[in-house]
Amino acid sequence: MKTTIELPETTFRLAKALAAGRGMTLKQFFTEALEEQLRRSSNDTEAPWMAGFGALPDLSDENRRVLAVIEQEFETISPEDLA
Repeated sequence: MKTTIELPETTFRLAKALAAGRGMTLKQFFTEALEEQLRRSSNDTEAPWMAGFGALPDLSDENRRVLAVIEQEFETISPEDLA
């Protein structure tokens, strides 16, 4: 879809230079930037502390694995605990 937007000259030049430095077209650069902003706004329902420290969604699988190991370990009674 085509659209027209008005940008300050400085913002446009910075975006164009950054896109070129990354080997991207200006269209690709703006699309990725807009998609990132949309992702961030969809995460606004997270807990307030996550805004400062991050939700770390890429660690959720690892967190579940670690919690499962901890739960399994605490369910195991060692011989010295039985005495």
